[in-house]
Amino acid sequence: MTRKNIYIGILLAVTATIVWSGNFIVARGVIKQIPPVSLAFYRWLMGSIIILPIGYKKFRQELPLIRKHWKYLLWIAFTGITLYNTFLYVAGHHTPAINLALIATTTSPIMAIALAAIFLKEKISLLRFTGLLICIAGILLLLSKGSLDRLLGFHFSIGDWWLLAGALCFAIYNTLVKQKPRAISATSFLVAIFWAGTIMLLPAYLWEFNTAPPVIFDLKLFGIIVYLGLGACVISYLCWNAAIARLGSGRTALFGNLIPIFSTLEAVLILDEQIMGIHIISGALVITGLVLANISSTKPVSDFSALESKALPAKHPLSTSQNNNDN
Repeated sequence: MTRKNIYIGILLAVTATIVWSGNFIVARGVIKQIPPVSLAFYRWLMGSIIILPIGYKKFRQELPLIRKHWKYLLWIAFTGITLYNTFLYVAGHHTPAINLALIATTTSPIMAIALAAIFLKEKISLLRFTGLLICIAGILLLLSKGSLDRLLGFHFSIGDWWLLAGALCFAIYNTLVKQKPRAISATSFLVAIFWAGTIMLLPAYLWEFNTAPPVIFDLKLFGIIVYLGLGACVISYLCWNAAIARLGSGRTALFGNLIPIFSTLEAVLILDEQIMGIHIISGALVITGLVLANISSTKPVSDFSALESKALPAKHPLSTSQNNNDN
């Protein structure tokens, strides 16, 4: 591993996290322009169209494998594509972008680790358990705003429930994606789950299309959809995958902790949301906990594991970060 490759890997990983972090800003910033299911549908339709010419050749070659594992791929697509971002966009109608980023990117890895321990019999080391406790402390601090009385009498808002539902879907996805057959290449995998997830989202989109006010497209909204489809669905995945090849999945995983930081800064600069001391303290606690949890693991659980190319060296595990994605 040359120094140049390390620098390039760092640049690619940071690029991916910056693009992914914008997803939370979009979820909050366009609530008056487009309803949540439509935004999710147009995002994944755009991403599916863009990824098709990139991965079609391998997808066609591996079609027998895709058919063999169609049930598995449908579950992957349903949880990670159809539901996760849709729930996130629904939550954006009720919750500030800063909370979206902090809660969504921190509760999912906690759930994923628990699911992996229950269903995949993965062991939770003392260091990882300590990291999870610190993460939970940071989340509780954010939700309670530092008040014990507020914590004791806390009730989840509608937005919080949607976020937790989305985090659970993503955690299930993370657990399933660790079982991805190595014979299915990264691009074929993306083509399959992007299209399957978009098709499964179609009925909900048609229902919303007939019940919600019509979407008025303008240049700004079209640009946002292109950003989500091209940037958050395709470019970021490819950058992250390239970073894994240069840095290894364990080291790359730590860069995922930058997403809530970038999202918070973007929420302040773009949406004029206020950042308070409680956000800084809770964010620092959560990131510290996630770093500890990642350090103790050689098998991180993340959406980005789906991007692992079969051409990577065998010493690299199948998955990467514990805390994001598709963001």
